[in-house]
Formats: sequence, C-alpha cells, structure tokens
Amino acid sequence: MRVIAFVLHEQSTFRAFRRTLNAPYLYPNNLRRILSFCTQAPPEAAVFPPEIPPETEREPKEGEAKSLSWRIEKLPKGDSVTSAFCRWMGDGLPIHRGDIFHMINRLRRLKSNKRALEVMEWVIRERPYKPKELDYSYLLEFTIKFHGVAQGEALFTRIPSDFQNELLYNNLVLGCLDRGLIRLSLAYMKKMRELGHPISYLAFNRLIILHSSPSRRKAIRKIMIQMKADKVVPHVSTFNILMKIEANDHNIEGLVRVFGDMKRMMVEPNEISFCILAVSHAVARLYTACQAYVEIINKSMTGDNWSTLDILVILHGYLGNQKEVERTWSMIRALPYVRSKSFLLAIEAYGRIGNLGRAEELWHEMASEKGLKSTEQFNSMIGVYCRHGLITKATGLYKEMEKSGCKANAITFRHLALGCSRAGLLKEAIRTLELGAEFVASAKIRRSTPWLETTLSIMGVFAEDGDVENVEKLFEELKSANYSRYSFVYNTLIKAYVKAKVYEPNLLRRMILGGCRPDAETYSLMRLVEQFRP
Repeated sequence: MRVIAFVLHEQSTFRAFRRTLNAPYLYPNNLRRILSFCTQAPPEAAVFPPEIPPETEREPKEGEAKSLSWRIEKLPKGDSVTSAFCRWMGDGLPIHRGDIFHMINRLRRLKSNKRALEVMEWVIRERPYKPKELDYSYLLEFTIKFHGVAQGEALFTRIPSDFQNELLYNNLVLGCLDRGLIRLSLAYMKKMRELGHPISYLAFNRLIILHSSPSRRKAIRKIMIQMKADKVVPHVSTFNILMKIEANDHNIEGLVRVFGDMKRMMVEPNEISFCILAVSHAVARLYTACQAYVEIINKSMTGDNWSTLDILVILHGYLGNQKEVERTWSMIRALPYVRSKSFLLAIEAYGRIGNLGRAEELWHEMASEKGLKSTEQFNSMIGVYCRHGLITKATGLYKEMEKSGCKANAITFRHLALGCSRAGLLKEAIRTLELGAEFVASAKIRRSTPWLETTLSIMGVFAEDGDVENVEKLFEELKSANYSRYSFVYNTLIKAYVKAKVYEPNLLRRMILGGCRPDAETYSLMRLVEQFRP
C-alpha cells in the first residue's frame, strides 16, 4: 500500500505533464509502412518492414570495408559522395552498375534518402557507365522522397523521352501516393492508360492503404474493380494488406473471407499471410485455429527471418507453449544481431505463460547487452509483474525507471492499474487509471492489442467485484476500438451485472446490435441475469 501511495503521490506533482507517445508494440499492423517504389524489390516484407540494426552497420563483415557501398555509408555527415567515388577510382577500381544498385538498396533500407539522391545525381552527371531506365527511376524516386512531388514532376519532364516509360510513371504515381496526393496520382494513372503503360500493383496497394480508414473503406471495392479493369493481377501483398485491414478491425469473418478470395484467385499465400491469420485468431482466443496456422508458418518459413521468429514467440506465448517459446527464442539468439524489440516480445511471452523467472532472466540479459534506455523496456517487465498481481515488484521497477531518467507514460499506468486490481487494491486501481488518463496516448496505442487486452483484464477484475459503473466505462473504450466484436468482451460485461445482482434486459440485444455473436457462455450468463428480474 505504501508503495502504491508513493507512486500516486509522485505523479500528482506533474499532472499537467503531457506527452505524445510512439507505438510501444510492433505487432504486424503498421500499414503506413507498406509502400515500395517500383525500383525496389517486391514487397515480400509488406507487413514486416526490413530493418538494418545500427550495431550491425558499425561492424562490417570481412572484406566489406573494401566495397564502394560501405565507403559511401560511412562518409561523415556533410562530406560529398564525390570524394568517396574519386578515392575509389584513385585506387584503380571501376564503378559498375551492380555496385550502384547494391549501394542504393542499402541506402534505401537505411532511409538515407539524401545520400542516395547524391549518389544518383553523381551517376547521371559523371556517367561512369551509360545510364539506363533504372538509373533514372532511382533518381526520380529519391528526388520525390527528399525534395517533394513538385521537383519530381519537374525532373520527369527533363528525363530523355526514351526513358519516360512505365517504370518512371509508376514511380511518379507512387511518389504522389506517398505524399497523400491521391487526385494527382489518379491523373497520372489515367495518363498511363492513355499511353498504354501497365500500372503496377504497388500503386493499387498504396491506394488501398490510403483508403483503409473507416470513413474511406467503401472505396476499396471500387479500387479492386479498377484493378481488375486495368488487368492488374493482385499480388500476395495486396491480399495481405486487405487481411490486415480486417484484422485491425477485429473482423475475423472478414479476414477469412479475404483469405478465401486469395485462394479462389490462385494467389499463393506466404508466411506473412499466415502470420496475420495466426495472430488474429490468437487475439480472438480461437487457439485451435491459431495452432493450425502456426504449424503452417513453421513449414513455410524461408530461412531465419527475424520478423517471423518474433511473431512465433508472440504466438507460442498465447498458446502457452513454453517449449516452443524457448526453442524459437534460441533461434533468435543465434542470429547475428538480436533487436531490443525481440527481447521485449520474449519477456512478454514468458510472462504470459507464467514463467516469471525466465522473464526476469531475459530482462537482466537485455539490461546488460542493450542497456535500459527507454520507457518501453521498463514497461515490458512492469507489465509482466502486473499481469500476475506483483504490484510491489512492479512499483519497485517503476521507481528504478524514474531514477534512470525514463518517464512513465499512459501504458505504464495502465499496467499499474492492472497490477493494483489483481492485488485487490481496487481503489488504487481506479486512481491509477485516472492518472494514466492525464497522459496523451495516440489512437494507434489505444487500438493496439496489448492495450486492449490489459484494459479487458482490468475490466474482468471489476466485473468480479460487481462494479458495473467502471466496467461500463472500460467497455466503452473497448467498443470504440471494435474489440467488443469478441463474445468474451460482452461476457465480461454481463458478468458484472450478474455479480452486482442487477437486472438488465437489453444486454443480449446490445450484444447482437453491436456486431457480436453470442456463445454458450453468453446464454448461461443471461439466464443468471434473468434471476434478478424484479
């Protein structure tokens, strides 16, 4: 109790503090990053964007220091690429087209758009080889990314007419879409049709993403019809995007329908497709289906893909399969570089299955290898403790976080509220929820699965106590994120009325009108509610 009082007292001194949060979890639901230019490789990692860890970049493999790409990447800020090229040629080494392509792909993955643009400007100006269509495509891509669409359009008119073909037009369209200029992109797509240039599926992918919000979603059907009219064959990434939209909306039926459409169109699903399906069914507590998809993922995995391994850690945590969590984690540890995010996901997985000792071991490993530099790192372990009602340990870690200079956020207090409720400190839980409400949390965070599951857990404790008022408040929060489409959420609400011995005749009607299908537990609870009819 004294520890909780300390936390609440400490926070009362800066109630006016406001902080915009970044997303704390990296489940595969970040649609805004699913964009590739036509000069990039096909977006097989559409849901799991590629990442080059900074630590890996500082330690080149044997012989890599001799590569032109490495020299460009390691140029000090402000130095011109010309100096690196001159030194390279001064060593008697030629500049091949393959060197430039490899370099551009590396710089793109590192998001070094300015440096990539400098490289392509040098290539077009100095002509170490005869520029071709792909070279001008790279130049256009990074001009738009760095300078904007207006300069990209101006550049397009200056490119030799022989190279103003489908690749450049598609890159121009994607550049417009990347900036959210839908009307301009549609105008260029119309011009492409007039010129007889095929439109890339990537343009349609991006249009679907830009229309994925609830207010615009009706337009997706028109986009798919136009895609068919343009004779553009949907790519697996197109269906992955459509499935993610349904998954983010907690619409399992819609998700399965899209997957069925994919199979009918004979588009082969990849491991990303099955990851989306598995995670969605795990969140919906349909564990048998989830297990089936996990087995398919294991069979369809291509190499040691860190993003897929991270997802498997999450899934095995949901399924309570400790041996598989350990096996998958050992595979992650065998990778050349282990991200901090992977540590956090493993800690949460062990916490979910109740192995607190192993979660603490990984926490200390992460602290020694990565250092404790972010609130997100502390939140992961605080969340584990609070899930099991270990509020003393959680608040102790909270104080350690404050001393380290990391500031608590809305997620921290949501975890602490759960810890208080699980420890039987319901009044403190309510006060902690009120404190957390004073911190700004983005809509993305409030719609994230970890946030929603934590909220449901708190709601479950209040329901057992018959606190209908607070259960209704938390239910409205879940409903706004469409999480109430799952029967177990409504069942928790009904349970609160049962425990409070309050008769409410419209509960079943609310559930059906809310888009949720009652199950056997629902009808059992409603029979109990009927007992309190006046």
